[in-house]
Amino acid sequence: MSYEIIALDIDGTLTTSEKKITDRTKTALLKAQQNGKKVILASGRHDFGIVPTAKELQLDRFGGYIMAFNGGKVVNAETGEILSSVNFPKEYIKPVCDCIGDANITAITYKNNTIIASSCVNQYTYVESKILNMPMKVVDNFSEYVDFDINKILLAGEPTEIDKLQNVMLEKFKGYIDVFKSCPFFLEVMPLGINKGASLSVLLKKLGYEREQLIACGDSYNDMTMIGYAGLGVCMENGEDEVKKISDVIADSNDDDGVAKIVEKYMMC
Repeated sequence: MSYEIIALDIDGTLTTSEKKITDRTKTALLKAQQNGKKVILASGRHDFGIVPTAKELQLDRFGGYIMAFNGGKVVNAETGEILSSVNFPKEYIKPVCDCIGDANITAITYKNNTIIASSCVNQYTYVESKILNMPMKVVDNFSEYVDFDINKILLAGEPTEIDKLQNVMLEKFKGYIDVFKSCPFFLEVMPLGINKGASLSVLLKKLGYEREQLIACGDSYNDMTMIGYAGLGVCMENGEDEVKKISDVIADSNDDDGVAKIVEKYMMC
């Protein structure tokens, strides 16, 4: 069975350390789409921060898909139609904030095209704003302010603090919400069962593809479900060791055209 569709994480996978897509990678993905292959951008990002990359790769022209918030929101890049959007359970916003306590960790979410952040800011707080190119509003009481629908909460802080908080939250909220890292200083807090792998399973069924036709490329912990689900799971050389262990293939790094080489080898033969 040939590979007909590829799901790509963005940061650390599709883009280089400078957040750019190389000419070789862009050429490979455009050629693959011209040959009828489909591209899905699967990221923890807000969809606002994915759209520019989708346009650069012409997903709107070739009928690709945007999977934002780790699969919490899926959009048809050609039509703009929202295929699915899962809200974070509001009753857990305050308990999540209470769990942070006095730790130097920022709670972050999104309202329209603005980032909403709790008042405890640190050096990682504004990383998300820079990545998404979105303005940030800092609020005094995060759990009271967020009375609108959201897809996820992002927690930002020192890696050691994030690790401690993750362990606490995994035990406290097991079976109610999901908690996983997207990088050492970001902890993703998601509706239960919402992750890249689960959302890809639903999308592929809707599109009429089998998992054996899917390649999934990623580098971090939030990519593990889609890498494990795909017919060909790929971790970048710059990826986390835990991700490499479950992958079928270790690609060259994001700074060495790893994605381009995978597309050239497995989708153009």
